[in-house]
Amino acid sequence: MNTVWIVDDDRSIRWVLEKALGREDIPHRSFSSANEALSALEIAPVPPKVLISDIRMPGESGLGLLKRVKTLHPQLPVIIMTAYSDLESAVSAFQGGAFEYLPKPFDVDQAVALVQRAIAQSAHQKGASESTALAPEILGQAPAMQEVFRAIGRLAQSHATVLINGESGSGKELVARALHRHSPRADAPFIAINTAAIPRDLLESELFGHERGAFTGAAAQRRGRFEQADGGTLFLDEIGDMPAELQTRLLRVLSDNHFYRVGGQQPIRANVRVIAATHQNLEDRVRQGLFREDLFHRLNVIRLRLPPMRERREDIPLLVRHFLQKSAQDLGVAPKRVSDAAIKYLQALPFPGNVRQLENLCHWLTVMAPGQVVEIADLPPDMKAQPDREAPISWADGLALEADRLIATSPGEVFDRLTRDFERTLIRRALGATGGRRIEAAQLLGIGRNTITRKIQELGMDDERPAAAPPA
Repeated sequence: MNTVWIVDDDRSIRWVLEKALGREDIPHRSFSSANEALSALEIAPVPPKVLISDIRMPGESGLGLLKRVKTLHPQLPVIIMTAYSDLESAVSAFQGGAFEYLPKPFDVDQAVALVQRAIAQSAHQKGASESTALAPEILGQAPAMQEVFRAIGRLAQSHATVLINGESGSGKELVARALHRHSPRADAPFIAINTAAIPRDLLESELFGHERGAFTGAAAQRRGRFEQADGGTLFLDEIGDMPAELQTRLLRVLSDNHFYRVGGQQPIRANVRVIAATHQNLEDRVRQGLFREDLFHRLNVIRLRLPPMRERREDIPLLVRHFLQKSAQDLGVAPKRVSDAAIKYLQALPFPGNVRQLENLCHWLTVMAPGQVVEIADLPPDMKAQPDREAPISWADGLALEADRLIATSPGEVFDRLTRDFERTLIRRALGATGGRRIEAAQLLGIGRNTITRKIQELGMDDERPAAAPPA
């Protein structure tokens, strides 16, 4: 019998899962606590096929339950649920051997499909020791960040090379550090180098070191970053800007696992895990002949994409609270709070500098905002003004920005206002192109003449003169 056990102190969650599993004819049994489930598990003649557990409950936690279950039944798939979606929970769940990590609120169909997948295949993962403390800067409840957390959890016992893609300021080095801290190399060094920030004539020595007298100014032997990271992790930031000649040397290191210092004759073994990061599209640079294709494939073993701030706007309140608290601690002052209206306003902004820009803003507010509660008027002037756009954006991107602004400032009116503006703009442009002739304008738009007449009346455009036709 493919019984599924549900463990959650929230009765409504149990009810939803029971109904969903019942519709699929999946036998199930529910428990309101981990202790209750453990007691049943000890006397059950046959363990369940799948166990779904919340992570935070009175008494034994879901992670504690996971640990006990994996001791008793290592092959039993355990799905961990939580309303507190953070990296620590995700990594702890996967390191404990969880089959999957399901953040609340979840899609019921997705949860059922996950259960069916767990039933259909063996999902035992080797248990790991409890995780060390994580960098609190890696916060996020957005679905895109949950994918990143899952990936870090799955890579916890791996030595695989990782390529991180993400815009500037999105937190690539933080993710690299998290990958290192939750890897078998955690006790060895983590060495980071920005390949775009070092002159190309010095970069080779920085990476591989040099022998005394190898070049003018080399007065002593120097160990490079590969040697410094021995046994640990080397993080190569902005790898897309690495000069071509060094790409060849890096490829050789990744292929042969050894290198030579500049001016050296003896090979040195490279016992290093490489994590690379870039804000660029490496496939495009390969096509342009700016990046070696064979090196790209060597680096692209596992790829992680970090979402920009505009794809995780729901994380802005969480990040703002964290950064304000951090800035207050650094400066030895009381932390400030951002009003709900200001938070909504911030969520409508594009934040091209991503998380780094948001962190800098919070530091500015801690120093410059006059009161303890930050209002929209307290934001920096450039945040309150419409940003000048150096490059044109698509109409869909412009619509998205306007929708975000209205959601923050005029909730309940967004659809009606944008729809009316959209229809009014289309009709104005068509009338301008036909010199005000409605039948021809309707034909250009692909609507009937009665429709355009009715819309003109509804939108109050009867008295408008047609706009000038666009230049040919």
